[in-house]
Amino acid sequence: MDHPPPPSRDAIRARFPALAGPTVFLDNAGGSQVPVEVADRMRAYLLGSYVQLGADYRLSREAVATVDAARRLLATLFGATADHAVVVGPSTSQLCAMLADAYAASAARGRDEVVVCEAGHEANIGPWTRLAERGFVVRHWRPRPGDDARCELSDLDALLSERTRVVAVHHVSNLLGRIEDVAAIAARAHAVGARVVVDGVAGAPHRVIDMHELGADYYVFSTYKTFGPHLAALCGRLAAFAELARGPNHYFTQSAGAPYAFELGGVCHEGCAALLGVGDLLAFVAGDPAAPVSRDTVRRAYRRFHELEDELTAPLLRFLRERDDVRIVGPAEPGPSRVPTVSFVHRTRSSRSIAERLNAQGLAIRYGHFYAHRLATALGLAPEDGVVRASLLHYNTPEEVGRLCEALADAFDAG
Repeated sequence: MDHPPPPSRDAIRARFPALAGPTVFLDNAGGSQVPVEVADRMRAYLLGSYVQLGADYRLSREAVATVDAARRLLATLFGATADHAVVVGPSTSQLCAMLADAYAASAARGRDEVVVCEAGHEANIGPWTRLAERGFVVRHWRPRPGDDARCELSDLDALLSERTRVVAVHHVSNLLGRIEDVAAIAARAHAVGARVVVDGVAGAPHRVIDMHELGADYYVFSTYKTFGPHLAALCGRLAAFAELARGPNHYFTQSAGAPYAFELGGVCHEGCAALLGVGDLLAFVAGDPAAPVSRDTVRRAYRRFHELEDELTAPLLRFLRERDDVRIVGPAEPGPSRVPTVSFVHRTRSSRSIAERLNAQGLAIRYGHFYAHRLATALGLAPEDGVVRASLLHYNTPEEVGRLCEALADAFDAG
């Protein structure tokens, strides 16, 4: 089937009002900008149908329809099927903590170990590590020494056993920018009967999620880093949810199962309305804004994201590689195994001083450990100063990357 050509970078940028201002947004891994459709959808809901769910009057039924539509959109983004459920929550940190707590409350004979990959964000590390306080044995899958800080599959093999209940891992490191082989990790975990929980926050803005291809039992990401409102979504296999004794919601919700039993106090209605604007954006980027959002829409939109981001990553990495006073933290070359989240440290200048200098010039860049505190420590960094991180998205421009490189050169060479 022939499709209309995808829009230009400028046409996409025009959907994001904030990009018309003086700030150059280079901290997108901390939170993306939102298209006008997201704001319009939320405003219309708040002013037109801001009522509680579950009643028989018209506005309540419309509110229910809005939440249901948002859940269907999320299911499409996840590549979910009828054997999955989608839970909406306030943040990835909260959803991971909720899930770990549910596992702690659900005894399984002979399954008292969890494996935690320490090269990711604390959101999917801390909750599982804390299960040691509740009788679990925590196996730490640590990165190997070196700037790539790889968590090798052979090391995972040594940690897995018939007692492993959960393997917690990230899809993409929010500090290294490297994409992990989640499918290979899941295959190993499933071979011993364990479940796999994937933190997809750093990957969802850049790569299509496919629950079946990844083999994930649970996958979670934050929608505010994926062009939407400050929410998060967790997709899980119904069979995996069914193993849990109860969710965190009220006792009389438990018979409903996922998602209701796992959405403590209910979902954010206006946030769900805003999420539908993300679907509008994907349809626009796919080149067919009038069409319903399908998996094909998602794949075409992300293909366009990838094309535009590839034009940005290569020149930034090339500039940093050519400096003998800079250490790139993560893959030093562009390619299919990395996203445009680029971290580095300077040999003599603090990460803080570099970021502050660029901030004063309108370049929104940050420094620190970015909640990958354990990884920063493993890399031999002082976590509070950490790395300088430039995280790009499809709506950034080659000109902005050029301006970034010029400003970095000045900061590195300043007397």
